[in-house]
Amino acid sequence: MRFDVFTLFPEIFESPLQVSILKRAQEMGRLEVVLHNIRDYATDKHHVTDDTPYGGGGGMVMKPEPIFAAVESVLGEALGEVPVILLTPQGRLFTQDVARELARHERIALICGRYEGVDERVRQHLATDEISIGDYVLTGGELPALVIIDAVTRLLPGVLGDPGALIEDSHTWGLLEYPHYTRPAVFRGWAVPEVLRSGHHAEIARWRRQQALRRTWERRPDLLAKAALSEEDRAFLQTLGWNAGDELVNEWENE
Repeated sequence: MRFDVFTLFPEIFESPLQVSILKRAQEMGRLEVVLHNIRDYATDKHHVTDDTPYGGGGGMVMKPEPIFAAVESVLGEALGEVPVILLTPQGRLFTQDVARELARHERIALICGRYEGVDERVRQHLATDEISIGDYVLTGGELPALVIIDAVTRLLPGVLGDPGALIEDSHTWGLLEYPHYTRPAVFRGWAVPEVLRSGHHAEIARWRRQQALRRTWERRPDLLAKAALSEEDRAFLQTLGWNAGDELVNEWENE
């Protein structure tokens, strides 16, 4: 998979792309990240990429000309076939489902906004999608771009050493992941649950499923509304106080 990233600050990407899974994915030939500095496509002497907003107000707005020039020059004939994603707090929320959707593409373009945002004509006539990684505002789109690259790369075949890790990740099946333990068996008086040391694989699998259900109920009950639940799952959740007909709303949504 290839990511074309359009940014004013390509330096932000250098370190994250050179460590861990992202580095290994590139070495394997599964991932290619090409950084394009939007300033290189500004035609004036000072390579200006922003200007004051029409109508007044604080902050600066990224100009449309260098963004259009950069994306059109890089994508060329592929323009219209490759998703062009504008990273913005106004976009649709990035989720594991969206990551799986993006992983089906061979190439994706990411536009990193800055300042007060980009000229609306970029949104209307160049971007084919808009994505937000959460309900908060960051300095620019570079960190969201890295989040998307990381989440999507993990889904590419062969990238993770253990394919089973994807199956058990939080949000993969609509639940948060169960607790993990490693050696020592007892640390400061806190012991690893006996079932995990029993060697009884069926009981371990049952315990992990129940712990995932419990953790989701306690921390993100809203996820249960969409999770695929068996009759055994439902029976266990009911012992915790869950009712299938209830509207599960996070506490912070009631504040």
